Amino acid sequence: MSQYRVLIDANDEKGLVHKVSTIFYDYDLNILSNSEFVDKQSNKFFMRSVVDGNVDRDELINALIKVLPADASVKVITPKKKNIILMVTKEIHALGDILIRHEAGELEANIVAVISNYDNLESFVSKFNIPYVTISHEGLQRQEHENKVIEAINRFDAIDFIVLAKYMRILTPRFVETFENRIINIHHSFLPAFIGANPYKQAYDRGVKIIGATAHFVNNDLDEGPIIAQETIHVTHAYSWKDMQRAGKDVEKVVLSRALKLALEDRIFTYANRTVIF
Repeated sequence: MSQYRVLIDANDEKGLVHKVSTIFYDYDLNILSNSEFVDKQSNKFFMRSVVDGNVDRDELINALIKVLPADASVKVITPKKKNIILMVTKEIHALGDILIRHEAGELEANIVAVISNYDNLESFVSKFNIPYVTISHEGLQRQEHENKVIEAINRFDAIDFIVLAKYMRILTPRFVETFENRIINIHHSFLPAFIGANPYKQAYDRGVKIIGATAHFVNNDLDEGPIIAQETIHVTHAYSWKDMQRAGKDVEKVVLSRALKLALEDRIFTYANRTVIF
């Protein structure tokens, strides 16, 4: 007996849950869990079901499409470890948290490589027996450097997600389009506030009383991609911006790992620069 994750994104209409459940029943599939949501403003229906049984995936997809509205999106996914690449610059906290969680078996992932524009973290990553690829940006135009990064990524087996674990370079539209909806970034701020560089200094100058972190998919607008996960902590007037930065690093690593786990478990729907999370 196999388990399947069924993801449905469609225009909403009456009776969709009943129609889908009937298909599951007809194919002798047992529903282990089910979540659905309707965005009334856009009239969009989202559903994530986990079922088990024995079924031909393509046959099940075709049966579901027949009872759903036109242009519905249906995915039937057999749970397995996804291939991910981590991209870093010099900071260790977000990278380290993911590597430790991976070592502990908490993530449904194969970390196939860590790619960086510096070699600073190579000795640390080597402790986990994960390939470390250094592609220096020095002396290269941004597009030249990214071409080399893309070439390196394509040398590995099909990559499901690229995780920017404090990769401190702005990606070009070509890179983003090459891996559309597959790049997860951690931003050291509670977006949409304080986008861009050094948000802790911006937050300090504004006198904020909370700071946070935001994990999001990357698009071509800086720090404005669909938000996956966020968290905040309280600070006081006694914090310097460096105190905020130190405190914020703990939030960053937790939020990034949470967002990655959601992606690996196929819990995220994206639409209209927003997300639905089950």
